[in-house]
Amino acid sequence: MDTPKKIDLSTSTSPPIGGGWGAFFAILIIGGWALSTILLMQWHFSFTNPLVYLFVLLQMHLYTGLFITAHDAMHGTVSSNKSINNAAGFIATFVYAAFWYPKLYTKHHQHHQHVHTELDPDYHQGNFISWYIRFIRNYLSIWQVVWMAILFNILKIWLPQPNLIMFWVVPSLLSTLQLFYFGTYQPHKGEHNNQYHSSTQKRNHVLAFLSCYFFGYHYEHHASPGTPWWMLWKTTPPIDKQ
Repeated sequence: MDTPKKIDLSTSTSPPIGGGWGAFFAILIIGGWALSTILLMQWHFSFTNPLVYLFVLLQMHLYTGLFITAHDAMHGTVSSNKSINNAAGFIATFVYAAFWYPKLYTKHHQHHQHVHTELDPDYHQGNFISWYIRFIRNYLSIWQVVWMAILFNILKIWLPQPNLIMFWVVPSLLSTLQLFYFGTYQPHKGEHNNQYHSSTQKRNHVLAFLSCYFFGYHYEHHASPGTPWWMLWKTTPPIDKQ
């Protein structure tokens, strides 16, 4: 079996598209997540208040946005300045759940280079549950779990534990399901008669954004990895999906 090659973090596989808007959206998402988290940590809420669950969903979507921002950085589309681009990737992955950006970078490009093969770290022939477990184990390290546990116990000294659980822990866990289902499982399950072994979501831009920042348009992403998430809706779907 061939051994995947280590990928140079200083390079990008695709030329940036979209001018300086990539950095703007990265700041918007990271800043939005930070502001929302800070405000929600101070909220004296009741579990009977339906707004609690709306904010959980909002936080989940912002967490997903953090990972999508890091993903764009992996393709060099946050900024043409490599230092700014990689800084966005490092920050987004670290605040998401202490992920190490270079590791994610390497694995993601292995996915693109070896999609739907045994060298693809994102592919699994099992059912949804076994695939999800493999997906999490493939990316999550024991050091991340230890770090997040330590951080949680430090933060609860100053912050209400219910707020930490509802608006920090739960949304991050839910977002892994959101990312996995719409960005990996749904587009890559089964067999596909195209070079990217990917399907694409039915064209509905509102649902595509709410589900996973347009990454349901997954064939389009593989066909044009240099297209940032906020421009995927403009791409052309495969002929058999139009």
